[in-house]
Amino acid sequence: MAAPRRSFDGLPGEADWVAMREVVPAASATARTNAEYGSREVTVVTVLPGLLPAMHREDGRILVALQNVTSSGDPSRDVAAALLQVLDSEPGTSLTHLELPGPGPRLQDVLDTDAPFEVTLHDTFDFVLPPDTEPTPELTSALEEFAGAIVPTVKLTSVPSAYWCRMGAREFLRWSRTEDEEALLDALARLHAARASAVDDGARFIGAFRSCGLVVPVWELAAGTEAEELESAAPGFAERLSEALAVTEPLNADERRARAGIVSRQVTLR
Repeated sequence: MAAPRRSFDGLPGEADWVAMREVVPAASATARTNAEYGSREVTVVTVLPGLLPAMHREDGRILVALQNVTSSGDPSRDVAAALLQVLDSEPGTSLTHLELPGPGPRLQDVLDTDAPFEVTLHDTFDFVLPPDTEPTPELTSALEEFAGAIVPTVKLTSVPSAYWCRMGAREFLRWSRTEDEEALLDALARLHAARASAVDDGARFIGAFRSCGLVVPVWELAAGTEAEELESAAPGFAERLSEALAVTEPLNADERRARAGIVSRQVTLR
């Protein structure tokens, strides 16, 4: 059976699941299994030291990672398989390798979809450790190595699933969206052709990532732009985008050219 196009569709915070899997370096969020699977609280993380798929900490906490090497083509199935393997394991157990899972429950079958999914960003990976834990020298080294790759990232509060980041001397906004891919590309093309695709003064729409059935538009921001400077501008752009999404007429020639340019620059992640 073919993998669903939108891997995390039906989960609360679908856009944030995709962002955590693809564009956010260090973050966590709390989820809960449904009654069939014990109503257990689970911490979903971007990545675990050593690229572990999941771990059952000594304090009883279950952690499962979204950024894994092994993939069946359905991230929801992969993460669910890792979660189920450690759910009933003994505390102190780590899942070191995830075999390519066959047919089985997906996250939508395992998690309580009424539980909110709220992302917390971190600037180190110490959050994977139990409180008041003294890590071994080996673990300390692994955590420091991972932390060195963290790109400064901030989640905007004025709009959902939009993430500011600083990469070297450049700032970007990456905004995970849940609209239909084709409709969203049309709307972005309409705005781009009308020179209204900038999310903020000095910003430049540069393209989009595509992952798990969602589109993640990307803007390069004016040099030195901080995350808080986008909080007032982002809702205005969201309104313009909603208006463009509501337009049903075919794209005109300028809009078709803009759309072709966007598609040519679109990068599919995994």
